[in-house]
Amino acid sequence: MAAEEQNTPSKTKKKFYKRPVFWVIAVILVIIISATGSGDQNNKTDTANNPTDTTSTASTTPEQKQSTAEPATTTPAKPTETVSQKNAVRKAKDYLSYTAFSHDGLVAQLEFEKFSHEDAVYGADNPGGDWMEQAAKKAKDYMEYSAFSRDSLIAQLEFDKFTTAQATHGADSVGL
Repeated sequence: MAAEEQNTPSKTKKKFYKRPVFWVIAVILVIIISATGSGDQNNKTDTANNPTDTTSTASTTPEQKQSTAEPATTTPAKPTETVSQKNAVRKAKDYLSYTAFSHDGLVAQLEFEKFSHEDAVYGADNPGGDWMEQAAKKAKDYMEYSAFSRDSLIAQLEFDKFTTAQATHGADSVGL
């Protein structure tokens, strides 16, 4: 019986760091730690965004820390967009991507799409549209399919709810 025990290979345990399970757990821990550590980036953005700043945060005086903290507390919280507001902005961007609109004309179009007045105004205020550029585009569109005098083009652009200044800019942009 003693001879049989000697013939069976003895099991040697692998060291814990040589096992695949150890590395899987280690990677998961690193991911969790890095994900939870990202919450501290708000405090580090001033030094991270300024590559010429070589001072460490440990050398700042209490007055400096207070002065950097004040703007964050005095800044009003940005309200979050509602789903309807996001959709209104998205629809406004869609419209502006294929045709020209005035601000008020875009509001009217969004209201026609059954957005509330508030959401339509929000959508027209936030698509990143340049209304002078929109007036120039609309004037160019009109001139491509019809002939206009300067005054009649301005009147047509004002009918499309462009302001007088925008309509005048549109007429100027097409050479009238």
